[in-house]
Amino acid sequence: MNTASQLSCDVLIVGSGAAGLSVALRLADTHNVIVLSKSTLAEGSTFYAQGGVAAVFDDTDSVDLHVEDTLVAGAGICDPHAVRFVASHARQCMEWLIKQGVMFDTEPDAQGAPRYHLTREGGHSHRRILHAADATGKTVETTLVQQAKNHPGIRIMEHCSAVDLITSAQAGLPGPHRTLGAWIQDNQTGEVQTCRAKVVVLATGGAARVYPYTTNPEIACGDGVAMAWRAGCRVANLEFNQFHPTALYHYGARNFLLTEALRGEGAWLIRPDGTRFMPEIDPRAELAPRDIVARAIDHEIKRLGVECMYLDISHKPAEFIRHHFPTIYEKLLGLGIDITREPIPIVPAAHYTCGGVMVDDNGQTDIQALYAVGEVSYTGLHGANRLASNSLLECIVYGWSAAEDILGHIDTLAPVPPLHQWDNGHDSNPDEDAVILHNSQELRQCMWDYMGIVRTTKRLERAGHRIALLEGELARYYSTMRLTPDLLALRNLVQVAGLMVQCAKARRESRGLHFTLDYPQPLAQSGPTILTPDNYIKR
Repeated sequence: MNTASQLSCDVLIVGSGAAGLSVALRLADTHNVIVLSKSTLAEGSTFYAQGGVAAVFDDTDSVDLHVEDTLVAGAGICDPHAVRFVASHARQCMEWLIKQGVMFDTEPDAQGAPRYHLTREGGHSHRRILHAADATGKTVETTLVQQAKNHPGIRIMEHCSAVDLITSAQAGLPGPHRTLGAWIQDNQTGEVQTCRAKVVVLATGGAARVYPYTTNPEIACGDGVAMAWRAGCRVANLEFNQFHPTALYHYGARNFLLTEALRGEGAWLIRPDGTRFMPEIDPRAELAPRDIVARAIDHEIKRLGVECMYLDISHKPAEFIRHHFPTIYEKLLGLGIDITREPIPIVPAAHYTCGGVMVDDNGQTDIQALYAVGEVSYTGLHGANRLASNSLLECIVYGWSAAEDILGHIDTLAPVPPLHQWDNGHDSNPDEDAVILHNSQELRQCMWDYMGIVRTTKRLERAGHRIALLEGELARYYSTMRLTPDLLALRNLVQVAGLMVQCAKARRESRGLHFTLDYPQPLAQSGPTILTPDNYIKR
């Protein structure tokens, strides 16, 4: 066993968004940390988040109201304990972000003193969204990236992916089922290294790339969910795939998100003839939760046989629009759309994975020393639908609680022994590379057609059948071909797509983001959908 080239650290963090970097920065003063970034350090869903972060900063608001709004949006199956845990720690975690250097927008109060400008988004009863214009995620991510780059206790490895987790069960070691590290692939050279770590934190984001139309970057392939499942962790609620109602419909910018804050500040959803339709569907109109708005847009597109609906804020003063939405204004102006004068063509697009790896209040999974933080996890916060601007909040709150738990337990963990190296295949065939690309495209279209905004039992069965065939083909490739980033991404996408379909088939009702024509009504009593792998080992 060649151990000379093995990496070693106290904590390996897979993912470099708000979740991963917040954990890293809280641990690095006392422990050595490696952060893996699948692409460049800032490339992830956090960077592209526009809206903001929900937290109670206004005297007329309260934690109870934030809890109530989250529970309503979650359509009856949020974990009330998790919701209150997050909402009650929101302010202190936002104050930590501010201390890191994040500059949220302010405005003068009645006495002329600065206070945070709070906006309102769909599903919120009060203005409680801290934001940095319309580029909050970019501000948060670039601030945390700068802090991480300057910290001597953090080693950053860009263009690197975790291939699989290494556990004590795999290594044949006695004692509790715990993580020992992971195999890491350099996405540019293809080399796979072994990394030993006392603790591993999955912060890989969601799996929206199982769909062809999404607001997410290319790296959102469900890697963390797939790795945790293969290692023996339970997953939950993967049928709840949030489709953001308003993605730009334009050939020049397929993945451009149009923030919920546009509707929060008065934008209307209109048909091609200029008439509004949301007041006919929900008393909250454009401020209804995202699942309702997305289905309404999808319904109007199909009913009228048109390609898109429109989002119109041009009735607001031009200076107001340019001040509050400078990024969107400039981006769309470059595409020939002046949002101060004309409506924006929009369609729904896959946006957020509400389910994931099951964790407790500390982000601890079923496997000792393995944590999952952020969109990769299932905490119980989101239920059947995520309330707007609770996503970055979840990253920062569980980043804090996971770090605290790690600090309290890491020194009690036994040292990690030398581990086996990865045995990469030797076959490399360009024809097979073309097959991998074709299978990726086929999977995504299958998920869009059969596991999209509106579902049926027959569609789900078709999806499950095609995914099973893809899994069989992929197993043959994986056992013989040299591992490539595309092959690894497809392996994870197929695995997570299969788990999503399993969850959807198990839920025989319509609730939140899961709407099926065969069971259009919610059940009187319901709860999370939990899947348990064959190799699950109860701690």
